[in-house]
Amino acid sequence: MDELWSFVGSKRQKQWVWLAMDRDTREVVGFALGDRSEHTARQLWESFPGVYRQCAVCHTDFWDAYGCVLPSKRHRPGGKEQGQTNHIERLNNTLRQRMSRLVRCALSFSKKVENHAGALRYFLNHYNLSLAL
Repeated sequence: MDELWSFVGSKRQKQWVWLAMDRDTREVVGFALGDRSEHTARQLWESFPGVYRQCAVCHTDFWDAYGCVLPSKRHRPGGKEQGQTNHIERLNNTLRQRMSRLVRCALSFSKKVENHAGALRYFLNHYNLSLAL
């Protein structure tokens, strides 16, 4: 699990994209868009399919919101040097490369949160479908 920031309308209106990935299949299994709070972390956790909430072990960075939301037996915080979040960090780079609205210094950006979320959903669905090919 990891998060990256983007903006909607202006750089003062940050939107955090929270993602969860299955490390074995590289499929994105959870997604939330919002601020960097416990509330959005809870939305991410609730976006998981039931089987992941029951069985998955989540590797995250040390952001406090994860510790408040994830059950302790499902949560393994760690630094980048452990390599447990490499795949999700790579996905963040892919998102920034392929979606111009996520680039920090770009002229293309979303004016509405709904459009931002829709473009992300569209991309993530396409990404998951392309893994099956």
